[in-house]
Amino acid sequence: MLDWFWSLDPILQALLGGLLTWGATAAAAALVLLGRSIPRWLLDAMLGFAAGVMIAASVWSLLIPAMEVTERNGGIAWIPAATGLVAGALALRIVDRFLPHLHLFLPREAAEGVSTTWRRTTLLILAITLHNVPEGLAVGVAFGAAARVTDPLLALSLASGATALAIGIALQNVPEGLAIAVPLRREGFSPFRAFWYGQLSAIVEPLAALLGAAAVLFVEPLLPYALAFAAGAMLYVVVEELIPESQRGDHGDLATSGTIIGFTVMMVLDVALA
Repeated sequence: MLDWFWSLDPILQALLGGLLTWGATAAAAALVLLGRSIPRWLLDAMLGFAAGVMIAASVWSLLIPAMEVTERNGGIAWIPAATGLVAGALALRIVDRFLPHLHLFLPREAAEGVSTTWRRTTLLILAITLHNVPEGLAVGVAFGAAARVTDPLLALSLASGATALAIGIALQNVPEGLAIAVPLRREGFSPFRAFWYGQLSAIVEPLAALLGAAAVLFVEPLLPYALAFAAGAMLYVVVEELIPESQRGDHGDLATSGTIIGFTVMMVLDVALA
């Protein structure tokens, strides 16, 4: 059924995967056109779900394939995986340290990064955009990896993982679209403007997907490191932002349940499509 997709150029596959994840964000942000708010308990549960998806995706779709590729090439499996993981987390830490942004549900005075006079809404958008860069990068690297390896069985496994990753990230982008659009609507933005900025936060995903695919297609030795780098960046976002944000309200147990469900859904997707 997807033969037409796998006949496409890998760069185009990565772009389409990135467009899928952006489209999920845009579709969720469009819900703001129907109303001004959603229940806080639902948003907390969805943020927890997003965290679970990203944790499982980091393991099954990125770290395990990175080790498999290294082993097939005769290397020591854990070295690229560990190196890339730490490098990805460190890169996000540096960006988090300097990029002005504001986490959900916090006052303007709690903004992180370098000092700025930017508006609260701008800082919220930048925070979600920061989430989306490693997600897009992960999708691109996964599709590029599937096209780059020569072992047919490993290529099939990577292709299945890339598909599951794109679907999983699309699912977890739903709360991110809402997390931008709903606060903007509450602050007096028109429904269309709230939607516009909500979807705009994810426009970096197709671009990051192109960059990730190009990196592994044209610099083959980077492949396992790039997979692990994307995993490290995603895990940093989960621990630094998604989990704390989901636990700030009065629905911590519900958010934790969402994390378990999200992890399970992503795990099943990855294994079922393998």
